[in-house]
Amino acid sequence: MPDADLFRSIRDGKTDVVTDHIERFTETGIALKSGKELKADIIVTATGLSLQMFGGMSLNVDGQPFNIAEKMAYKSVLFQDLPNFAWIFGYINLSWTMKADMSSQYLCRLFQYMNDKGLGVITPRDHGNHRLDENLLGQLTAGYIQRAEHLLPRQGKAKPWIVRNNYAEDKQMMLRTPIADRALEEVPKKLAAPNQGRPAGKLADAA
Repeated sequence: MPDADLFRSIRDGKTDVVTDHIERFTETGIALKSGKELKADIIVTATGLSLQMFGGMSLNVDGQPFNIAEKMAYKSVLFQDLPNFAWIFGYINLSWTMKADMSSQYLCRLFQYMNDKGLGVITPRDHGNHRLDENLLGQLTAGYIQRAEHLLPRQGKAKPWIVRNNYAEDKQMMLRTPIADRALEEVPKKLAAPNQGRPAGKLADAA
């Protein structure tokens, strides 16, 4: 609400916020399952959001389906056991672009590192059983997040697998620490198989 008109209307007692289930439309508004009827001149229907990972793309590694919901994010950018794959995911408590920009800078550092060392494949590996059951958006209670629990990557116990949405910590982790990391498995270009490092993906029908 950029101009706060809704909040002013609620404060002034001109607007009611009702949480209920819609039973049916009526001639004068909406009948709710509680038995109450909401009078309305105009009804704007909105059924909520349904999250879709990677634009509906399904991933396969070595011919096997890759379930992102069983994996952790590495430095919020790469994914555990997924070669040469990155995503940009911003902050949920600050400006989205603050983290998107940092993630992009980290990737540029990573690409330069791979180029300098002649690497063809780089894959994050968890050597310490860091995975938690909580997803990386578990601190949010919105319905569309809860409905997507089975789609979202897992949260980790500690860096580089934990997603804390903290600008100072992320800046240190992404931009001020060496790229070389025990958790990053490196494969030189000359040793990489022709298709290694290219996770197969295809766009699935989006509902």
